[in-house]
Amino acid sequence: MQGHVHLNLFIHGRGHHEAAWRHPLASPLPLTDVGYFTALAQTAEKGCFDSVFLADTLAAGDDIAAAPRNWLDPITMLAAMAGATSRIGLIATCSTTYTEPFNLARQFASLDHMSQGRVGWNIVTTWLATAAGNFGGAGPLSHAERYERAEEYMQVVKGLWDSWTDDAVIDDRRNGVYAREGSIRPINHKGRFYQVAGPLNVPRSPQGRPVFVQAGSSETGRAFAARHAEAVFTAQMEKATAIDFYRDLKRLAVAEGRSPDQILILPGLSPVIAGTEAEAMKLSNALNDLSDPEVGRKRLSGRFGGHDFSHLPLDTPLSPDDFPDPALVEAARSRTEVIVGLVRREKPTLRQLLGYMAGARGHFVTAGTPEQIADLITDWHRDRAADGFNLMPPVLPAMLDVFVAEVVPLLRRRGLFRTEYAADTLRGHYGLDRPELPAAGFQSNTGGG
Repeated sequence: MQGHVHLNLFIHGRGHHEAAWRHPLASPLPLTDVGYFTALAQTAEKGCFDSVFLADTLAAGDDIAAAPRNWLDPITMLAAMAGATSRIGLIATCSTTYTEPFNLARQFASLDHMSQGRVGWNIVTTWLATAAGNFGGAGPLSHAERYERAEEYMQVVKGLWDSWTDDAVIDDRRNGVYAREGSIRPINHKGRFYQVAGPLNVPRSPQGRPVFVQAGSSETGRAFAARHAEAVFTAQMEKATAIDFYRDLKRLAVAEGRSPDQILILPGLSPVIAGTEAEAMKLSNALNDLSDPEVGRKRLSGRFGGHDFSHLPLDTPLSPDDFPDPALVEAARSRTEVIVGLVRREKPTLRQLLGYMAGARGHFVTAGTPEQIADLITDWHRDRAADGFNLMPPVLPAMLDVFVAEVVPLLRRRGLFRTEYAADTLRGHYGLDRPELPAAGFQSNTGGG
């Protein structure tokens, strides 16, 4: 069996079930209260989780009146979390589509310094049409162009993070020398989408670069992950497809000249946990009963780039023909493939599909006892369906509290999870190498002071 299970806490609203905000077990705090988020991070750190993760969206949803999904800016939130924690990794989402690379590189380098090496960047290419409207665009970019821009984006930000040597700063006050001669260089990037001179105006950070996290599972997304990602948050609805994804992505990484242990695969897991299986199912059903099918229908439409599903009855079995071809969808293509795959296998009604999607938007949803959840984690990890899990508690903080109190000790007794932190950085928690600087390229000097 491979090493310890990796656990990341994905914080989302008052929980990942779309009706969590209405449930009495959910936090009463407003979603703008920084104390709510920092307390969750502290609970995860108490459980020795590898990291916490914040997603992002760049537009208000059209269902916001009935489904609060707003959140504070994740990069700003990481700064607060860095001050409230000391060991746990901190991962924020930021878009390559609507963020200038210099700004992003500077923000994440700053956060890595502030947290003493605990930061990761979840790389996304934004597909929402409403987001395009917020940034002066006439419409969203195509799937292909988003990834083409992202490839050049990665070249720029890597260059910026590598534009200082690790030993650049001397801070020699006696002799009046702040930085070593030739230790800081411009990147002088001139590409199709970006022209960036550099260098970065922040010294190289403790990890060299933030840990690269990515979530795309389409063919293009997998190729991108194989080149760049160090942790992949993936949506898998069953173990068999998770094993296939795991094998394929590790194979693609090797084909890119990378070691397979330098890319971790962490499927989403959203468990409803209670003392008995019957109690867990009762809680799960209660959450589903609080859901609004029409809110779910709007979210499903958004997943498929605005496709109209209003004509579909709620209680008639679905077929793949009821959905657009995922290969033609310019939105979140990987998630549409997961949804159509589920429909093909299980032929659910629309009501059943929306109920499943309400749980965690296409990630693996289950309900059971702590022992059953620990068994599932052990089984997937043993059979190489996952290096760990992106934990998505359906209700927060309740389902995180019970996971830390009851599931984590079971994993420890099985020798699958750490009892204390052995490293201080996110790279250390994940067992990732620190990126080395290019062998050449520091002939130019920008000055230094």
